[in-house]
Amino acid sequence: MTSGVEGAVASENTVSENKRDIVANKGAQFTSFDVNAFEIPSGRDEIWRFTPLRRLRGLHDGSAVADGTAAVSVSQSPSVTVEVVGRDDSRLGTAGVPMDRVAAQAYTSFTEATVVTVAKDAELAEPVIVSVDGPGEGLTAYGHIQIRVEAFATATVVLEQRGSGTYAENVEFVVADGAQLVVVALQEWADDAVHVAAHHALVGRDATLRYFSVSLGGDLVRLTPVVKFAGPGGDADLQGLYFADDGQHLEQRLLVDHSAPHCKSNVVYKGALQGDPTSKKPDTHTVWIGDVVIRAAAEATETFELNRNLILTDGARADSVPNLEIETGEIVGAGHASATGRFDDEQLFYLRARGIPEDVARRLVVRGFFHEIIQKIPVPAIRERLETAVEAELALTGV
Repeated sequence: MTSGVEGAVASENTVSENKRDIVANKGAQFTSFDVNAFEIPSGRDEIWRFTPLRRLRGLHDGSAVADGTAAVSVSQSPSVTVEVVGRDDSRLGTAGVPMDRVAAQAYTSFTEATVVTVAKDAELAEPVIVSVDGPGEGLTAYGHIQIRVEAFATATVVLEQRGSGTYAENVEFVVADGAQLVVVALQEWADDAVHVAAHHALVGRDATLRYFSVSLGGDLVRLTPVVKFAGPGGDADLQGLYFADDGQHLEQRLLVDHSAPHCKSNVVYKGALQGDPTSKKPDTHTVWIGDVVIRAAAEATETFELNRNLILTDGARADSVPNLEIETGEIVGAGHASATGRFDDEQLFYLRARGIPEDVARRLVVRGFFHEIIQKIPVPAIRERLETAVEAELALTGV
């Protein structure tokens, strides 16, 4: 008998991404593995309107030719199989099909994919570390990674991405029926790096996905996580943290597509920004787009999404757009919220009234702002790393 995950392979449509065809919902957007099926995007296209296309180094228009290689390494662990496979491996694409031209370019351009499989019923005591090193300054590479957690297995996977260069990829998370997967995706790129990634997650019947995304480094980082449910009882929790410095562009575009009944999703993303206060216009930019679709068949859905942004200095801009599409009234609950602002004056006053200097008080507020997400990450070494990284970010402007 075929499992829910194995049986859910997305089909392709026959129209390009920026033709103004009417679709039923965000989950019904055009998809294709072929880059030539997509037209070259422009700033007038909804899914690209916040992205500075000139900074993509040709990833969006076909001029970025692969002239380097990203090195992928995976830690050894019992019950875990690591394979390097060719483009013809039938498992590739199981979790999802590219929904934009850059993701399709990455799929069309990669030569080898890394497939990590956690065996059925396995319970991993230690996290699997998947490390990706960029191709190097001035070089371009494309990649593909698939993480497979077989039925009733339990695993934590840390995806570390670092180094220099220009890199586009697709990453798949296939969570089989009854399985549990925790993902910690770290973007700790060098200052010159441009990284565009599509993360595709397919959550099986009664399966659980805990997904943490952390964006700290890079010149431009654009992530598009897409979560789909292959059967009832799925549970997806997406948590995100991003900290943008002077001149960075960090963009998160999420889609949670509820097409099966009795599933849950929860999304909480928090970002902090600090720019150049002397700049005539904001040069530090974060974008968070959160799309949740509840289809007609997805009865008894329960979902909520939240985005909060803390602007630390002048010269920074945060765009936050939560979207919720509901096609059935037979749900448990659904909601969304978004807030962007500066330091809470009452919090600062409270701390300063107790003799805490203003600079220390500001640091405490930022630590508390991120504490909720950092403390949920189940890997102590990663929590410590992130706390140190946040302190280093704050030290750049003396906040």
